Formats: sequence, C-alpha cells, structure tokens
Amino acid sequence: MTVHIGAKPGQIAETVLMPGDPYRAKWAAETFLENAECVNEVRGMLGFTGTWNGHPVTIQGSGMGMPSLSIYANELIRDYGARTLVRIGSCGGMQDAVKVRDVILAMTSSTLSTPSRGIFRELNFAPCADWGLLSAAHAAAQDLGVPTHVGGIYSSDVFYDERPDLNEQMERHGILGVEMEAAELYILAARHKVRALAVLTVSDHLKTGEALPAQDRERSFGDMVEIALRAAFA
Repeated sequence: MTVHIGAKPGQIAETVLMPGDPYRAKWAAETFLENAECVNEVRGMLGFTGTWNGHPVTIQGSGMGMPSLSIYANELIRDYGARTLVRIGSCGGMQDAVKVRDVILAMTSSTLSTPSRGIFRELNFAPCADWGLLSAAHAAAQDLGVPTHVGGIYSSDVFYDERPDLNEQMERHGILGVEMEAAELYILAARHKVRALAVLTVSDHLKTGEALPAQDRERSFGDMVEIALRAAFA
C-alpha cells in the first residue's frame, strides 16, 4: 500500500491505463476486462485489475491535472512496478482537420509548467511518447477504422483558460488538442525508463464550439480504450 493507492503487492499489473475520471476507470474495467477486481478506493480514486485477452491490466484513475496524475504515476511506477502507462482521456480539438469523436495520439506534449519543472531549472525539456506504443496505437487505430491524428498536444495547467493569445499560438504551430495530464506523464516515464502514451478522444472543439453529445461519449471512448489495449500488447 502507498499513501494514495490501497492495492496490496501483486494487485497492480505492469500495464496500467490511466483515465482522469475514476468512474471512467470503472466503466472501462467492466467493459473491457475479464474478472475485474477493485483494488483501490482511497479518496474515491478507483482502480481495477483484471485481464484483457489473457494479459493482466490495471485501470487506475489519475484525477484532473498534472499534480494529481504525478502522484498516482509515481506510486504506480516506484511502488508497484508499472512499466507501461497509457493515459486514456478526453481533449479539446484545436485544428480544423481534427473533428469531434476523432482520436489523437500524442507524440509530444507542450506545456507552460509541470510538477517536474523545478528539477529542470532553465531547461525546456521536451516530453514525448514511447515510439513503440505510438506506432502500435496508430496501427491499431487504422485496423479499427478510427479517424486518428498523430502529433503534438498541449497540456494545460488550467481548465478555465483565459489566454486566447496562447491558444492562437498553439493553433498556429500545429498543436492538435489540449488536455491537462500528458506532459507530466511523459516526463515521469522518461525519468523512470518506462513506456508512456496518451490516447485521447476529442470530446469538444475550441474553434467550432462543437461538443460530443453525452449519449455518444461511451462508444467514442470505447474506441480509445481498444486502441490503448491493442498498443500495450502489440
């Protein structure tokens, strides 16, 4: 057990999917895993372990924002031996070619700051995904026929953004979408020499104002989870 994860030794798999929402973790575990067992309920941040096609998998909620994800990712890696961590979450589209319901595979993640910023001092570290996971996820998406984009995203510190000038520069420089966790996940993966990837469903669009209807979210998020699982065990 750790301060934030109540799982016993051996209850966390080496492959962990990390949605921000603990109830999305519950839904994904019930939908995709066999013999899923709840292994964490500390602070309501649900985690489940089961199998997918015979492979052990944990799906653990990470909470919202990089500080929260950093807590769970650090403990999963250092205390439970997680070696592959895939963020599965929603994001806002930032390019005309990116449509609601599409999937974004984050090759890199730009950010203003992360919980790890202090250790880099003046260096602007460039967080990036694991290439093996990224290429496998792209192949899986093509096989499933899911509209998918590969490129850079932006991990924001805030949900209620008041920097339209910054959004304009993100769009100008080809950033595909915005979310709140991936940059810190990629930094931690580099530090601890593990694999990481963010597979994101575009749930709304910053330019058009379109948003994914509630009744369509489950099916669209299912594509994202299927891609993540296929990539982890390719």
